[in-house]
Amino acid sequence: MRHQRGTSYIAILIAVIGFAFLAKALIAVWGPYVDDRLVNSEIEELMKSSPKNIAPSKFESQMSQRLDMNGVRDLNFKDIAQVTNVDGLQVKKDYEIRKPFLLNIDIVLKFEKSFDQSSVQAK
Repeated sequence: MRHQRGTSYIAILIAVIGFAFLAKALIAVWGPYVDDRLVNSEIEELMKSSPKNIAPSKFESQMSQRLDMNGVRDLNFKDIAQVTNVDGLQVKKDYEIRKPFLLNIDIVLKFEKSFDQSSVQAK
């Protein structure tokens, strides 16, 4: 019983540093993931309500307006997605975000997803 004293101050300090590290990573990653989920839902919603022969430029401008209304001002839709309308409307989203993390270490988040109007409307 003489050697059992409980948790040392160093162990508590290491646990607090580890918790702070995880909290910082979560805070850095949370915003871009929420924005990406919002972008995905807005693309699907607009694809469901758009006619099949919509011009890609009109789709892009409507998406930009929707993102502005929802507070996603860090992303420009024309920079993150390519819209084509060959055999139905198709959107290919592909972008990455770099967030500063610690000193000269950055967190890189890469987002890729493809949308097809016929499959979105079938849901």
